Amino acid sequence: MLSLIVFWPLLVAVVLVALPRIPDSASRWIWLAATVVDLGLVLAVWVTYDTPAPGALAFEEQAPWIPGVDSSYHLGVDGLSLPMLALTAVIFVACAVYALREEQRPRAQAALFLFLQTACLGVFAAQDLILFFVFFDLSIVGMYFAIAGWGHGDAARSALKFFLYTFLGSLALLLGFIGLYVASDPRTFDMVELAADPPLDGSPVAGGLVLAAILLGLAVKTPTVPFHTWLPPAHTDAPAIGSAVLAGVLLKLGTYGLVRIAMPMLPEAWRAWAWVIIVVGLVSIIYGALVALAQTDLKRMIAYTSVNHMGYVVVALGAAGLVSGGDSLSGDVAVTGAVFQMVSHGLITGALFLLTGVLWDRAESYDLGSFGGLTAPAPRLAALFALGAFASLGLPGFTGFIAEFQIFTGAIALAPVTAIGLLGILVTAGLFLRSLQFVFTGPTRGLSTGFADLAPRELWSAGGLMSLAIVFGVLPRPLLDVIEPAARVTVDLVGR
Repeated sequence: MLSLIVFWPLLVAVVLVALPRIPDSASRWIWLAATVVDLGLVLAVWVTYDTPAPGALAFEEQAPWIPGVDSSYHLGVDGLSLPMLALTAVIFVACAVYALREEQRPRAQAALFLFLQTACLGVFAAQDLILFFVFFDLSIVGMYFAIAGWGHGDAARSALKFFLYTFLGSLALLLGFIGLYVASDPRTFDMVELAADPPLDGSPVAGGLVLAAILLGLAVKTPTVPFHTWLPPAHTDAPAIGSAVLAGVLLKLGTYGLVRIAMPMLPEAWRAWAWVIIVVGLVSIIYGALVALAQTDLKRMIAYTSVNHMGYVVVALGAAGLVSGGDSLSGDVAVTGAVFQMVSHGLITGALFLLTGVLWDRAESYDLGSFGGLTAPAPRLAALFALGAFASLGLPGFTGFIAEFQIFTGAIALAPVTAIGLLGILVTAGLFLRSLQFVFTGPTRGLSTGFADLAPRELWSAGGLMSLAIVFGVLPRPLLDVIEPAARVTVDLVGR
């Protein structure tokens, strides 16, 4: 089942490329149908999912691949990866809906995004480090072409900067993976075996160096300060659906790697580096919020809030490294909140980027000062953007509140200094209220004059993501029931 979920989008992409006579109108609907089918397969896995024993996987598939280095085609899911698979499927359905009126090479765009979907799903399903790395690198390639081929502004430069930064990070990640392999006995790239028997426990120097390489690779992808500088231009110049996938899915590849690889496979080094990781997370929270507040470009502002929101995840995971001398229950809560935040940020920020794409489609501008009073001509856009803004700042009733409440409850119990991060929520509230006032309130003026409200495809794509953010914000239990057991296992592995 997992192989079908991962490779079904790629199969459809190959069909679109191999049959050039498929009309543009049909290719858009084929893309949408393929993503809906994939979402249905993921939901089938979710409905039949039964929490596996600690250290085990559900829906596991394994076959020999590179036997000389004990690297296998190994797929499986647990409570950490299944929510990410579901998030990926949902985001790509929303993007396919949004692109139903795409006029610029729609068949090529559909094939590229289906390829990108396979790469992202493969990262979350992979249980072998080399397989993980292959899918991780393919996601970089897919996003590079999405920005360069369908972006605007200085898209070529932004795409190149994105590729060089993240590819450099992936090389550091590969170096770390090789370090784990060399230290393991017997040597293996299997993630389950490496987590069960950490190869560098008792070797603080070597473990620290390997962790540093892995952290560098994942920090660039997340991104955390100071490895974030590729993110704002990439978002600003990417097409709306490219930004939605970049924020909603690709940034999670970094934080997912932390909780799936770095924490369980290098527990001793993670505990030793816990305070460094916490400080990096806190700096990302405050810096991301303050720089976002200074922006006059709406899309660039939302891009910097991603640095802020991913900082919350890093703080929570760093605090879990203090569990060996503290409260394991607090660590469970922090890691659960971190995974919940990954899902929450994907839904909310993905919706916000689709909505800002409407501004570019109508007026070719994201400048806050060029709009005003947009509520009158575009009430549906104003209502959805307001919901996204309040969800992003962590208002109760949305997934952001559930995630941030758990993150800070767990982190403050383990490291009271992490309460500093609450300032990031305050600044985030200020910057979103400021943007709402600039763009949507007051008399209609500037580029808001004659602005057309959301079309059905725009309403259903962004509105669908926001609806899920509300549903799981009010009823989080179905998601928490999946995440909590896996978070508890991760904390136990770190604190052993």
